[in-house]
Amino acid sequence: MADDGPLQLSLFDEQDLAEITSPDFPGERLVACRNPHLAADRARKREDLLAATEKLLGPVIARVAAGRLRGAAKIGVEVGKVISKYKTAKHFDVAITDTSLTVQRRQAQIQEEAALDGLYVIRTPVPAQELDGPGVVTAYKNLKHVERDFRSIKSDDLDLRPVFHRLEERVKAHVLICMLACYLTWHLRKAWAPLTFTDEDSPRQDNPVAPARRSARAQAKASCQHDETGRPYRSFRGLLEHLATLPRNQVRFAGTQITLPMLTEPTSTQREAFSLLGTAIPLTLT
Repeated sequence: MADDGPLQLSLFDEQDLAEITSPDFPGERLVACRNPHLAADRARKREDLLAATEKLLGPVIARVAAGRLRGAAKIGVEVGKVISKYKTAKHFDVAITDTSLTVQRRQAQIQEEAALDGLYVIRTPVPAQELDGPGVVTAYKNLKHVERDFRSIKSDDLDLRPVFHRLEERVKAHVLICMLACYLTWHLRKAWAPLTFTDEDSPRQDNPVAPARRSARAQAKASCQHDETGRPYRSFRGLLEHLATLPRNQVRFAGTQITLPMLTEPTSTQREAFSLLGTAIPLTLT
């Protein structure tokens, strides 16, 4: 943006994204985006942090003014403890003497940073005929699904860490198992969407830069927490935990060698989960 560079706020007067070029990135397309909702959120957070810092500095300033805190070194130590708490030191001018302390906001610097709120630039070597500007933004945002899958593999659902393999073929086999498990999880999330808070009818995004919206049905799920039969909606992990309460036990009578299978009566949610998968609960043993 400096020195009338290719990125200027006027690009976003009528739309939220614009393609620009820069000699610093030869052979790459730059898609500049401005999210007004993100800008407003960033501005609010900055103001909250600045106000919180000033609130903490208030007692220190009062102690110095009352003469209870003297010496530039001692005052500096107390100010440092406070001003580093919210990492806002760059936005304040602090003047310290042995008997005084003044703190003022660097308003010009704050405004300069605020001009960048909500702005981000996506770089891609993919030609425009293969992926247009909105498509680049959509592809970038869809990386959230990849990040979710990695998190699912490593810790959340599959918990396939730590890994102690050293031989190449074992490492490859482990990666293959992880990917197959991730693929299975994707199918389960999709099949069990009616039982979870998953949005089954995500609205089409005409503006890829705008925040994602949930469908009315998904919002209703989140607000009422139960379906029309009173059955609670669950998270994907919560549904797995609920299905884990459906055990089949072999009971042996004391003093005999006789064993009988004891099956837990499935709940309506458990029955529906298996029905959505197109398979029956194994209620009998063969």
